[in-house]
Amino acid sequence: MRAVTTTGVLAMHPMLKPALRRAWRDRATVQFGITPAQAVVVSPVDPATGHFLELLDGTQGLPILYERARALDLPPAQVDELVARLTAAGVVDDPTAGGPAAEALRERARALERLRPDLASLSLVHPEPGDAAARLAARAAIRVQVRGAGRVGASVAALLSGAGVGRVDVLDGGLAQPGDVAPGGLPDTAVGERRATAAGQLVRRAAPGGPPRRARAAEQTPLSLIVVVPRDPLDVYAPNAVDTEEWIKGGIPHLHAGVVETTGVVGPLVLPGGTGCAGCLSLGRAERDAGWPRLLAQWRSGRQRTAVPACDLALAAAVAGLAAAHALAFLDGDLPASTGTRWEASLPQLDWRSAPVTPHRDCFCGAVGNTRGEEVSGAARAHDTMAR
Repeated sequence: MRAVTTTGVLAMHPMLKPALRRAWRDRATVQFGITPAQAVVVSPVDPATGHFLELLDGTQGLPILYERARALDLPPAQVDELVARLTAAGVVDDPTAGGPAAEALRERARALERLRPDLASLSLVHPEPGDAAARLAARAAIRVQVRGAGRVGASVAALLSGAGVGRVDVLDGGLAQPGDVAPGGLPDTAVGERRATAAGQLVRRAAPGGPPRRARAAEQTPLSLIVVVPRDPLDVYAPNAVDTEEWIKGGIPHLHAGVVETTGVVGPLVLPGGTGCAGCLSLGRAERDAGWPRLLAQWRSGRQRTAVPACDLALAAAVAGLAAAHALAFLDGDLPASTGTRWEASLPQLDWRSAPVTPHRDCFCGAVGNTRGEEVSGAARAHDTMAR
């Protein structure tokens, strides 16, 4: 549980966060939140203060709250102290804050209603009043590219669009096959259509309140992230460094994900020049296994391609959900656990395990010796140790 301090920013229209359930531990102690990650205990709370908490619903500014507090024999100074304590504890939001972009989102009532659960979640991850609304609104100006429109890729694209990302471009070739169809992904009606076209329609349908209108300038919006979700299982397990070289040189972050045989893969999230990339992964694997390059060359020759690659539907959905969550965390300004790290889970146990992708001295990406990359790899190792 987080400690409650007496400092913090007073919200203009204080509102107890709807995502946090409130309960009394005893007559003088209130707990906000259920899980240890979010639970905050506030004490002592007298009956008058308990009644005042019911007034913090975001509909009233502090001047009005002062007047209503006087009826409970609570002076303004005590109100200020309480609101400051609750704000510092991360349990107070301000539904009027967040800046012009957040205000524009509020004017899109249909979209906001769709995104309220996302907003509630973000308010717990980013506790400052108005911060969640600002980050959610910022997604509308973000451009992401998803490379691959199979069972995993199409679902990732739909999830990102549904979560408010303003522009999600999907690149893939060929025609959609029956095996590409998945709940939350390409529908059965897409079979026979071009994958990229069908995925584009899926993205537009998933957008909350309909896709926002794009100005001409939006066509030149730089990519914030590329999500690489190959349909070829070999490209999932052993990403081709040649394909990523352009993104490394262009400084474009990219996240690898997909399913190979019975294993789901999420990561690494590559920060060009900062963390290990596909090239580092390949070079490191060749050093650990002298026979790997020969195996890879045979598999890439195309002689042994399977007619129907294995892709368990539920595993594909789990990978798509986790990949989209990691992508959104990055787009919202955080570094998820996949940064410089590869996460894998295999059927039937589905025990997620991680392995840092160490920058390699011979890789063109230049991540070796980068302090940021070393810090990320160190944090990933520590996280893996704690998980075990």
